[in-house]
Amino acid sequence: MTSDLDTLLTALYVKIDDEIGDTRWLGRPPQLTDSELVCLAVAQAMLGFASESRWLRFVRSRLGAMFPYIPKQPGWNKRLRAALPLIKRVIRILATDTDFWFDNHWIIDSTPVECGRSRPTVKVGHGRLGQLRVLRLPLPLVCTPTGMPILWALANPKLDEREVLTAMLDREPEAVTDRPGLLLIADKGFASKEFEADLALRGAELLRPAFKREKHRKGESLLKSVRQLIESVNDTLKGQLDLEQHGGRTFEGVAVRVAQRVLALAAAIWHNHKTGQPVIRSLIAYDH
Repeated sequence: MTSDLDTLLTALYVKIDDEIGDTRWLGRPPQLTDSELVCLAVAQAMLGFASESRWLRFVRSRLGAMFPYIPKQPGWNKRLRAALPLIKRVIRILATDTDFWFDNHWIIDSTPVECGRSRPTVKVGHGRLGQLRVLRLPLPLVCTPTGMPILWALANPKLDEREVLTAMLDREPEAVTDRPGLLLIADKGFASKEFEADLALRGAELLRPAFKREKHRKGESLLKSVRQLIESVNDTLKGQLDLEQHGGRTFEGVAVRVAQRVLALAAAIWHNHKTGQPVIRSLIAYDH
Protein backbone atom coordinates (compact mmCIF):
# COMPACT_ATOMS: atom_id res chain seq x y z
CA MET A 1 0.00 0.00 0.00
CA THR A 2 1.10 3.58 -0.59
CA SER A 3 1.80 5.92 2.31
CA ASP A 4 1.69 9.41 0.82
CA LEU A 5 -0.28 12.30 2.27
CA ASP A 6 -3.37 11.84 0.07
CA THR A 7 -3.63 8.20 1.12
CA LEU A 8 -3.22 9.11 4.79
CA LEU A 9 -5.92 11.79 4.60
CA THR A 10 -8.32 9.44 2.81
CA ALA A 11 -7.80 6.67 5.39
CA LEU A 12 -8.05 9.18 8.24
CA TYR A 13 -11.27 10.66 6.87
CA VAL A 14 -12.90 7.23 6.60
CA LYS A 15 -11.79 6.28 10.13
CA ILE A 16 -13.06 9.49 11.72
CA ASP A 17 -16.29 9.51 9.74
CA ASP A 18 -16.99 5.93 10.87
CA GLU A 19 -16.30 6.84 14.51
CA ILE A 20 -17.94 10.26 14.85
CA GLY A 21 -19.93 10.64 11.63
CA ASP A 22 -23.26 10.54 13.47
CA THR A 23 -22.70 13.91 15.17
CA ARG A 24 -25.96 15.86 15.44
CA TRP A 25 -26.01 19.63 15.03
CA LEU A 26 -28.53 22.16 16.27
CA GLY A 27 -29.59 24.22 13.30
CA ARG A 28 -27.74 24.14 9.99
CA PRO A 29 -24.73 21.78 9.99
CA PRO A 30 -21.36 23.36 9.10
CA GLN A 31 -20.21 23.20 5.50
CA LEU A 32 -16.84 21.88 6.66
CA THR A 33 -17.49 18.62 8.51
CA ASP A 34 -15.60 17.53 11.62
CA SER A 35 -13.89 14.78 9.63
CA GLU A 36 -12.70 17.28 7.03
CA LEU A 37 -11.58 19.70 9.73
CA VAL A 38 -9.42 17.04 11.40
CA CYS A 39 -7.89 15.96 8.08
CA LEU A 40 -7.04 19.55 7.18
CA ALA A 41 -5.51 20.10 10.64
CA VAL A 42 -3.28 17.06 10.14
CA ALA A 43 -2.26 18.14 6.65
CA GLN A 44 -1.41 21.67 7.82
CA ALA A 45 0.89 20.32 10.53
CA MET A 46 2.48 17.75 8.20
CA LEU A 47 3.22 20.32 5.50
CA GLY A 48 4.56 22.91 7.94
CA PHE A 49 2.22 25.84 7.27
CA ALA A 50 2.42 28.16 10.29
CA SER A 51 0.48 30.92 8.49
CA GLU A 52 -3.23 30.10 8.29
CA SER A 53 -3.84 32.45 5.34
CA ARG A 54 -1.04 30.82 3.31
CA TRP A 55 -2.31 27.40 4.30
CA LEU A 56 -5.86 28.09 3.11
CA ARG A 57 -4.58 29.46 -0.21
CA PHE A 58 -2.58 26.28 -0.66
CA VAL A 59 -5.59 24.09 0.13
CA ARG A 60 -7.75 25.89 -2.43
CA SER A 61 -5.13 25.48 -5.15
CA ARG A 62 -3.77 22.01 -4.38
CA LEU A 63 -6.33 20.11 -2.28
CA GLY A 64 -9.58 21.62 -3.53
CA ALA A 65 -10.64 18.33 -5.15
CA MET A 66 -10.55 16.60 -1.76
CA PHE A 67 -12.17 19.41 0.22
CA PRO A 68 -15.01 21.09 -1.71
CA TYR A 69 -15.58 23.80 0.93
CA ILE A 70 -12.68 25.78 2.40
CA PRO A 71 -13.56 28.49 4.94
CA LYS A 72 -11.93 31.88 5.00
CA GLN A 73 -9.18 32.55 7.53
CA PRO A 74 -11.43 33.88 10.36
CA GLY A 75 -13.79 30.95 9.97
CA TRP A 76 -10.94 28.42 9.93
CA ASN A 77 -9.39 29.97 13.03
CA LYS A 78 -12.71 29.87 14.87
CA ARG A 79 -13.40 26.24 13.96
CA LEU A 80 -9.87 25.12 14.82
CA ARG A 81 -9.85 26.81 18.23
CA ALA A 82 -13.19 25.20 19.09
CA ALA A 83 -11.95 21.78 17.97
CA LEU A 84 -9.66 20.97 20.93
CA PRO A 85 -12.03 18.34 22.46
CA LEU A 86 -12.53 16.82 19.00
CA ILE A 87 -8.78 16.62 18.33
CA LYS A 88 -8.16 15.00 21.72
CA ARG A 89 -10.88 12.46 20.96
CA VAL A 90 -9.40 11.61 17.57
CA ILE A 91 -5.91 11.16 19.05
CA ARG A 92 -7.37 8.60 21.43
CA ILE A 93 -9.35 6.89 18.64
CA LEU A 94 -6.17 6.47 16.58
CA ALA A 95 -4.12 5.27 19.55
CA THR A 96 -6.67 2.62 20.54
CA ASP A 97 -6.83 1.38 16.93
CA THR A 98 -3.22 0.16 17.09
CA ASP A 99 -1.44 -2.62 18.95
CA PHE A 100 0.62 0.05 20.71
CA TRP A 101 -2.32 1.02 22.92
CA PHE A 102 -1.87 -2.23 24.86
CA ASP A 103 1.84 -1.70 25.48
CA ASN A 104 2.54 -1.78 29.24
CA HIS A 105 5.71 0.28 28.89
CA TRP A 106 5.26 4.05 28.92
CA ILE A 107 7.83 6.81 28.54
CA ILE A 108 7.28 10.22 30.13
CA ASP A 109 9.15 13.43 29.42
CA SER A 110 8.41 17.13 29.35
CA THR A 111 9.50 19.54 26.63
CA PRO A 112 9.04 23.33 26.70
CA VAL A 113 6.74 24.97 24.16
CA GLU A 114 7.56 28.55 23.28
CA CYS A 115 4.62 30.94 23.48
CA GLY A 116 6.22 34.40 23.24
CA ARG A 117 9.50 35.95 22.11
CA SER A 118 9.23 39.73 22.41
CA ARG A 119 10.32 41.73 25.44
CA PRO A 120 6.79 43.17 25.96
CA THR A 121 5.39 39.65 25.99
CA VAL A 122 7.68 38.73 28.84
CA LYS A 123 7.32 42.01 30.70
CA VAL A 124 3.59 42.66 30.54
CA GLY A 125 2.25 39.56 28.83
CA HIS A 126 -0.06 39.00 25.89
CA GLY A 127 -3.65 37.93 26.45
CA ARG A 128 -4.08 35.08 28.90
CA LEU A 129 -0.52 33.93 28.38
CA GLY A 130 0.60 37.17 29.98
CA GLN A 131 -0.88 36.05 33.29
CA LEU A 132 1.71 33.28 33.40
CA ARG A 133 4.60 35.74 32.81
CA VAL A 134 6.61 33.08 30.99
CA LEU A 135 7.99 32.46 27.54
CA ARG A 136 7.52 28.69 27.60
CA LEU A 137 4.90 26.21 28.77
CA PRO A 138 5.96 22.66 29.62
CA LEU A 139 4.41 19.88 27.54
CA PRO A 140 4.53 16.60 29.49
CA LEU A 141 3.99 13.73 27.07
CA VAL A 142 3.36 10.09 27.93
CA CYS A 143 3.90 7.80 24.94
CA THR A 144 4.70 4.22 24.06
CA PRO A 145 8.20 3.22 22.87
CA THR A 146 6.95 3.62 19.28
CA GLY A 147 6.03 7.25 20.03
CA MET A 148 2.23 6.83 20.06
CA PRO A 149 0.83 9.56 22.39
CA ILE A 150 -1.14 8.21 25.34
CA LEU A 151 -1.47 11.19 27.70
CA TRP A 152 -0.35 14.80 27.31
CA ALA A 153 -1.11 18.26 28.65
CA LEU A 154 0.06 21.86 28.57
CA ALA A 155 1.03 22.56 32.15
CA ASN A 156 1.48 25.57 34.35
CA PRO A 157 5.27 26.01 34.69
CA LYS A 158 4.86 26.64 38.42
CA LEU A 159 3.66 23.07 38.96
CA ASP A 160 6.02 20.20 39.67
CA GLU A 161 6.05 17.67 36.83
CA ARG A 162 5.14 14.90 39.28
CA GLU A 163 2.03 16.85 40.25
CA VAL A 164 1.11 17.25 36.60
CA LEU A 165 1.52 13.54 35.84
CA THR A 166 -0.47 12.60 38.94
CA ALA A 167 -3.28 14.89 37.80
CA MET A 168 -3.18 13.31 34.32
CA LEU A 169 -3.45 9.84 35.84
CA ASP A 170 -6.25 10.96 38.18
CA ARG A 171 -8.19 12.22 35.18
CA GLU A 172 -7.96 8.86 33.42
CA PRO A 173 -7.34 6.23 36.14
CA GLU A 174 -8.44 3.37 33.87
CA ALA A 175 -5.46 4.07 31.60
CA VAL A 176 -3.25 2.55 34.32
CA THR A 177 -5.60 0.05 35.92
CA ASP A 178 -6.29 -1.56 32.54
CA ARG A 179 -2.56 -2.35 32.16
CA PRO A 180 -1.36 -4.69 34.90
CA GLY A 181 2.36 -4.39 35.51
CA LEU A 182 2.68 -1.01 33.81
CA LEU A 183 6.26 0.27 33.77
CA LEU A 184 6.62 4.06 33.59
CA ILE A 185 10.06 5.16 32.38
CA ALA A 186 11.15 8.67 33.40
CA ASP A 187 14.17 10.80 34.28
CA LYS A 188 15.47 11.85 37.69
CA GLY A 189 12.97 14.70 37.87
CA PHE A 190 10.28 12.21 38.85
CA ALA A 191 12.23 10.88 41.84
CA SER A 192 10.04 10.86 44.95
CA LYS A 193 9.08 8.18 47.48
CA GLU A 194 5.57 9.60 47.68
CA PHE A 195 5.19 9.62 43.91
CA GLU A 196 6.46 6.05 43.55
CA ALA A 197 4.15 4.93 46.37
CA ASP A 198 1.20 6.53 44.55
CA LEU A 199 2.15 4.70 41.36
CA ALA A 200 2.40 1.43 43.27
CA LEU A 201 -1.14 1.91 44.58
CA ARG A 202 -2.25 2.27 40.96
CA GLY A 203 -0.46 -0.95 40.04
CA ALA A 204 2.42 0.75 38.18
CA GLU A 205 6.18 0.87 38.70
CA LEU A 206 8.61 3.71 38.04
CA LEU A 207 11.90 3.11 36.23
CA ARG A 208 14.33 6.02 36.52
CA PRO A 209 18.08 6.62 36.87
CA ALA A 210 19.51 6.38 40.36
CA PHE A 211 21.14 9.33 42.07
CA LYS A 212 24.78 8.98 43.11
CA ARG A 213 23.76 8.46 46.73
CA GLU A 214 21.33 5.68 45.79
CA LYS A 215 21.90 2.01 45.15
CA HIS A 216 21.66 0.67 41.62
CA ARG A 217 17.99 0.50 40.59
CA LYS A 218 16.43 -2.45 38.82
CA GLY A 219 16.46 -2.09 35.02
CA GLU A 220 18.65 1.01 35.08
CA SER A 221 21.00 -0.38 32.42
CA LEU A 222 18.17 -0.20 29.87
CA LEU A 223 17.47 3.47 30.39
CA LYS A 224 19.98 4.98 27.99
CA SER A 225 18.46 3.48 24.86
CA VAL A 226 14.92 4.14 26.08
CA ARG A 227 15.66 7.78 26.86
CA GLN A 228 16.83 8.22 23.28
CA LEU A 229 13.35 7.18 22.14
CA ILE A 230 11.54 9.98 23.97
CA GLU A 231 14.17 12.49 22.86
CA SER A 232 13.56 11.44 19.26
CA VAL A 233 9.79 11.83 19.73
CA ASN A 234 10.29 15.37 20.99
CA ASP A 235 12.65 16.01 18.08
CA THR A 236 9.92 14.86 15.67
CA LEU A 237 7.43 17.26 17.25
CA LYS A 238 9.83 20.19 17.21
CA GLY A 239 11.98 19.49 14.17
CA GLN A 240 9.46 18.05 11.72
CA LEU A 241 6.08 19.25 13.01
CA ASP A 242 7.28 22.74 14.05
CA LEU A 243 5.89 22.51 17.56
CA GLU A 244 7.28 25.90 18.56
CA GLN A 245 6.09 27.64 15.36
CA HIS A 246 2.43 27.22 16.31
CA GLY A 247 1.44 30.89 15.96
CA GLY A 248 -0.94 30.81 18.94
CA ARG A 249 -1.42 34.09 20.80
CA THR A 250 -3.73 32.97 23.60
CA PHE A 251 -3.61 29.94 25.84
CA GLU A 252 -6.52 28.40 23.92
CA GLY A 253 -4.78 29.09 20.61
CA VAL A 254 -1.51 27.55 21.77
CA ALA A 255 -3.30 24.51 23.25
CA VAL A 256 -5.18 23.58 20.09
CA ARG A 257 -2.13 24.08 17.87
CA VAL A 258 -0.03 21.88 20.13
CA ALA A 259 -2.84 19.30 20.01
CA GLN A 260 -2.84 19.62 16.21
CA ARG A 261 0.80 18.53 16.08
CA VAL A 262 0.31 15.69 18.56
CA LEU A 263 -2.59 14.58 16.34
CA ALA A 264 -0.38 14.66 13.23
CA LEU A 265 2.19 12.48 15.01
CA ALA A 266 -0.50 10.01 16.11
CA ALA A 267 -2.00 9.93 12.60
CA ALA A 268 1.37 9.16 10.99
CA ILE A 269 2.12 6.36 13.47
CA TRP A 270 -1.40 4.94 13.03
CA HIS A 271 -1.21 4.96 9.23
CA ASN A 272 2.34 3.59 9.11
CA HIS A 273 1.24 0.78 11.40
CA LYS A 274 -1.83 -0.02 9.31
CA THR A 275 0.11 -0.02 6.03
CA GLY A 276 3.05 -2.03 7.37
CA GLN A 277 5.71 0.63 6.97
CA PRO A 278 9.19 -0.32 8.26
CA VAL A 279 9.68 2.91 10.24
CA ILE A 280 6.60 3.49 12.35
CA ARG A 281 7.25 7.14 13.30
CA SER A 282 8.52 8.33 9.91
CA LEU A 283 6.86 11.46 8.44
CA ILE A 284 8.90 11.55 5.23
CA ALA A 285 6.06 10.29 3.04
CA TYR A 286 3.68 12.98 4.30
CA ASP A 287 5.69 16.21 4.52
CA HIS A 288 5.50 17.22 0.86
